[in-house]
Amino acid sequence: MTIPMAPAELYRHGLRLLLEKDIPAWVELWDDNGVLEFPFAPEGWPLRLEGKAAVGDYMRHYPDHVDLHDFPHVEIHQTTVPERIVVEMRGVGRLVETDSPFDMTYIAVVTVKEGRITSYRDYWNPLAVSQPGADFVGANR
Repeated sequence: MTIPMAPAELYRHGLRLLLEKDIPAWVELWDDNGVLEFPFAPEGWPLRLEGKAAVGDYMRHYPDHVDLHDFPHVEIHQTTVPERIVVEMRGVGRLVETDSPFDMTYIAVVTVKEGRITSYRDYWNPLAVSQPGADFVGANR
């Protein structure tokens, strides 16, 4: 029997999986009914994904469009709710289609229960998807 990871540890593990481009393993960190929300999503992009399968469908082609190289800044804040963390971070890499730099700052509010992500609100910069090659969900096609 494995002991579930604390929210911060699980989140850092998830970042390592994203850098390894192991999207299936990253999706396995999710609860079957987990919800991924994008409060600042631009028109044509999803605002809310419900369930592990929807999250997996959304993320499946991410490495084909964004080649993440590093998360040079990750600051995890514990909230008064033990299962919830707030993360300030920056991801860098390149956009595959154009070979141009990718540099994104994020704030995420993440809830983990019984070792699985149940809620993830991703406050990312919607201006970044206006760059050619950043549209991995096909919103601008």
